[in-house]
Amino acid sequence: MLKSYGQIRSIQYLRAVAAISVVFFHVSEAYDLGFKIGASGVDIFFVISGFIMWVTTEGKLMSPQQFMSRRISRIVPVYWVATIVTVVLVAVKPQFFFDSDPSATNFIGSLFFLPLIKDDALHPVVLQGWTLSYEMFFYLIFSVSLLLSEFSRFCFLLMALVLIVAVHSQLPFMYARVFAAPMILEFAAGVIIGRLWTSNFRIPFHIAMALVIGGVVLLVISALLPDLERLLRWGVPATLLVIGAVFAERERGSPELAFMRFLGDASYSIYIWHVLTAVVVTAILLRIGVPHLALPLLIVAGSLGLSLVCYAVIERPMLRLMRPRAKTVSE
Repeated sequence: MLKSYGQIRSIQYLRAVAAISVVFFHVSEAYDLGFKIGASGVDIFFVISGFIMWVTTEGKLMSPQQFMSRRISRIVPVYWVATIVTVVLVAVKPQFFFDSDPSATNFIGSLFFLPLIKDDALHPVVLQGWTLSYEMFFYLIFSVSLLLSEFSRFCFLLMALVLIVAVHSQLPFMYARVFAAPMILEFAAGVIIGRLWTSNFRIPFHIAMALVIGGVVLLVISALLPDLERLLRWGVPATLLVIGAVFAERERGSPELAFMRFLGDASYSIYIWHVLTAVVVTAILLRIGVPHLALPLLIVAGSLGLSLVCYAVIERPMLRLMRPRAKTVSE
């Protein structure tokens, strides 16, 4: 019997690892500690997203409107709250947000996932929110695919994403070029893994674990290849981690780690709120005179703690309000 993605413990654990890796990356970046591979958490999220979208819709009758309504209710409310709070805090304490653009144009653009573009990259008010623009772009393509039969849908998704990337450099419109970045193929990788999963495909346990180990090794090696295209540098290892983890679990199960599952459930809030909460924690620590060397780890811990509070008091109530019949576990 096939599991739903929410029952696949390894996916929840990977979501937790991905979110915490990004937190470490941003704190490391602020203190020039060199933990750049933490940014690969985004790529893990993209692969997982493709996997989840396929698994949660396979074999179900769902219209594009229903699909987009579910995704918007899941993503938008928390993101809008974070964006509004950030704009307010930038107005109050601009010295803590040197890289944030709270202008009216960027504020409105950020709310609708079309923020300002600087240096060929998206720069929303919530800085890490650039990934949500890619998520929403993928959701739009995925919603169109729901008009097709299952096999045609699978082929359409892969061909659409590949073709978009293929014409990346030829697109005249700036937003089109940005959204056609090769990293969107990580969603395609997740879709492929999802289809294999729902087809009851199996990989021997030792091979699946070798894929996980290979993914970790490639991530470590990626530190030596800073100029390599992101899709190869972090997308390939992320894909190996996801496919190895889910199929290893299919063969031998996965231990129940309640706290890691909780962190996986809270991963969206951790991702959305951690920069803002890190600013708050940093201000508090500087005010009470914490030694400089102790700051990075304390900021990580404090940021994670406050982000979990945001999950409990903002995201979960919003999920219950928007989708009262849905489980509180995020999709």
